[in-house]
Amino acid sequence: MQNILSNIIISVNDKLYVKNPETSELGKKIIEQSILLIDEIGFENFTFKKLGEKINSNESSIYRYFESKHKLMLYLSSWYWGWIEYKLAFATTNVSNPMERLKKGITIVTEKVEDDSTTLHINEAILNKIIIQEFTKTLLTKEVDEENKIGFFLVYKRVINRIIEMINEVNPDYAFAKSLASSIVEGALHQHFLKDHLKTITNCNETVSPTDFYINLIENTLR
Repeated sequence: MQNILSNIIISVNDKLYVKNPETSELGKKIIEQSILLIDEIGFENFTFKKLGEKINSNESSIYRYFESKHKLMLYLSSWYWGWIEYKLAFATTNVSNPMERLKKGITIVTEKVEDDSTTLHINEAILNKIIIQEFTKTLLTKEVDEENKIGFFLVYKRVINRIIEMINEVNPDYAFAKSLASSIVEGALHQHFLKDHLKTITNCNETVSPTDFYINLIENTLR
């Protein structure tokens, strides 16, 4: 699967950038270093000025790629969910048993992410940490409805729709497939956050993962 993924280009809505960062070394450096800097100081403290200092480039050069840090965060989120979608497709394509396919799908969207060595300028493990902490902030804005119409969250919704289809294959009579699927994808981020920061209000820990929790949930919910 790694070899196949290495030949795939993750497509991102072209309205999220001024210039596609994948088309130049500076663009790739902006993506690579923005991930590391957001992880280091948090999105609230992240600025293009600080990023420019980190990559030894003018702040204005970053604006040639992204018009705001919000658009950059949306780009990173969209890329991440596109990467998850490809992993989800490859992991479940040849699995004939519906419940086993759903379990594999849930594993992909809930497991701890390791860095993919085939994407040299993007550290998926660190990006996953950012998604866990920051992704909901891209949704909880006044502009969410307009951004949704433009298609900024299309890939995220496609991932959830794949899980919905798997749930329906396991139990076509289950009336809440959409709510269950979105709760799994969104909830997994929250459980990872709780496991790392608010340990007393989750059963997830070093031995029990969010994946364990959600597989147990669907086994008991869909039987």
